[in-house]
Amino acid sequence: MINRYLTLSARIKQEMSEIHSSVERAKAAWEKAYSQSDSLLLDSAALNLHDFYGGLERLFQLIAENMDGTIPTGASWHQELLRQMTADIPKIRPAVIDVDLRSKLDDYRAFRHIVRNVYAHNFIPEKMKPLVDNLDDVYSKIEEKLKSFCTFLESI
Repeated sequence: MINRYLTLSARIKQEMSEIHSSVERAKAAWEKAYSQSDSLLLDSAALNLHDFYGGLERLFQLIAENMDGTIPTGASWHQELLRQMTADIPKIRPAVIDVDLRSKLDDYRAFRHIVRNVYAHNFIPEKMKPLVDNLDDVYSKIEEKLKSFCTFLESI
């Protein structure tokens, strides 16, 4: 029988590699877009910021489905999923992220919503800048939390 927790850990690690690529691409595109005032490169930065959060949300859905047995539904399910990841569920799993990280990730979730619902030529660089400026720190923290969560998964 395949251990579903080891499988989940492997999936998290695999996805984190893809997410890391999105982080690096977002930063590189932003740097060029900002220095060259190139709106097409700004679109690339926005898409990779979108992918950064989208990848994390896929991981959170996997955890919710495989560990918690439930994924939020309804109009605010994206916010509820983030909130669910801060819950320490006795006899099931520890919190995946803390409240501070949830707050930071919520900014990326909100931006992803903008990317999905606004024409790319309407992106506002000043609103993207804090997301890019904080990306290394947020990625480092989420990577640390998910590595710790994988260690937990591999121990059960």
